[in-house]
This record gives sequence, structure tokens and C-alpha cells, in this order.
Amino acid sequence: MISGPVIETARLRLRVPEERDFPHFVSLMSDEVAARHIGGVQSAPMTWRSLAALVGHWHFRGYGFFTVEERETGAWVGRVGPWYPHGWSQPEVGWSILRDHWGRGYGPEAAAASLDFAFDTLGWDEVIHLIAAENVNSQAVARKLGSRDTGRDEEVAGFGMIVDVWGQTKAEWAQNRKRFA
Repeated sequence: MISGPVIETARLRLRVPEERDFPHFVSLMSDEVAARHIGGVQSAPMTWRSLAALVGHWHFRGYGFFTVEERETGAWVGRVGPWYPHGWSQPEVGWSILRDHWGRGYGPEAAAASLDFAFDTLGWDEVIHLIAAENVNSQAVARKLGSRDTGRDEEVAGFGMIVDVWGQTKAEWAQNRKRFA
């Protein structure tokens, strides 16, 4: 197991992914709607490899996507966090929430905690979010965070997808963070 921080928000717990999260990752990655903009539906063996890559990112870089759970129930909500895979133009904070949990504000809540971690702990000066032009749900999360469409497009390395680059600086986040206080 990889050790790492546990971050708690008002309703959520963010922690390093573990093997016990595998069935939940399978649920996320087998949902056509939820997986549409994160590489598409994956078989269980491919989801295993994806989960292993997320855990490996923690090992290589010392940070990565968090498993997100409801604090009260322990229910698995999704994966949210900072990461910087090979081929990305710069570090990203991304989010993927199980469809059963959409519309509850969990994405922005977990992403806000991840932005705090990226800026305050990791020392990043800027963060991006790679969002497909048709992914209006993720665009809404980015807007709630105060991120903006930078007007740049980028190919997601290894996926052949062209996406919009959203983001904000550490100084912008210092102002935008106030709405989550």
C-alpha cells in the first residue's frame, strides 16, 4: 500500500486509492455516460490496469487521484485529484464521480480540496482541467471552482481526444476559494 494524506471536507473523505476500491472503479468505468469523457467504457481487466496506474502515479510522483468517499456512510463517490501523467502539458486536477452521486455538489467539494492540496502542499502555481467541449457537467464544476476556458485545445496523450484546457492560477484560486469557505 502507498501511504498518503487523508483530506476531509464537510461531507467527504479523500484518500489514496486501494485495492478494495476496484469494484467501485469497475462501476465507474462500465457506465457509458460516466466514462464517456474519461476514455470510454473499460472492461474489468482494463479497469484494473487503470487503477494500478493511478496507484503507480502516487508512487512515482507522490500525489495522484484520490478515492472520494462520503464521510458519513463510507460510500464510494469517485476519483478526484491532482495528477500529471506522461504527455500532459502541465499538471491537472481532474474529477470523475459515479453517476449515482451526480448533482450533490461532491465534484466541486472534492476538487476544491484537491486544488488546496495542489497549491498549498504540492506548491503548484497553476492548474488545468482537460475537459471535452461537449462535457457540460465538468464545465459546470470548473466554473464553480472559478476556472475558465483558456481558449487552448490539447490532445489527451494516449487517448487521441482533443479537449478544451480550463484552469486557474494559485492567485486566482486564493480569491475563488472564498466561495467554498
